Amino acid sequence: MAANDKVTKAETAKEEPASPILIQMGIFAAILFVSSLISPLFPASFPVPTPVIGLVLLYVLLATHIVKLRNVEKFGDFMISLIAFLFVPSGIQLAASLDILKAQGVQIVIVVLIATIVLLVVVAYTTAGFIWIRKNVFHRDVNVDD
Repeated sequence: MAANDKVTKAETAKEEPASPILIQMGIFAAILFVSSLISPLFPASFPVPTPVIGLVLLYVLLATHIVKLRNVEKFGDFMISLIAFLFVPSGIQLAASLDILKAQGVQIVIVVLIATIVLLVVVAYTTAGFIWIRKNVFHRDVNVDD
């Protein structure tokens, strides 16, 4: 066990530091720029928002190790810390639409619940598909730390 601990400590010592914050911002900006170029290519009957395409691109880049987690983690954590602040305007708009909620509140709640369940199932199967591809096509073990 002691030799195994030494290897783990040696591997940990070799890890590269996180990228500077401006590089991380640049990676996010480049992904959003590419997403904005892809978004208009979808048909009008199936519009896909640019941020959704950006999330998928970032996931694919992270899963294929084109972008390392350490290259985007610090800025990603910063953006997550701002989520509550960014959703305040949405909450204010929701309060302004209380008459709609009173009239159709149950239907809205049902639609939101069904959409959430569908989203969770789609994300789960998509992730399982990527893991299957990585194991069976690329013959690589799936490790979260990669």
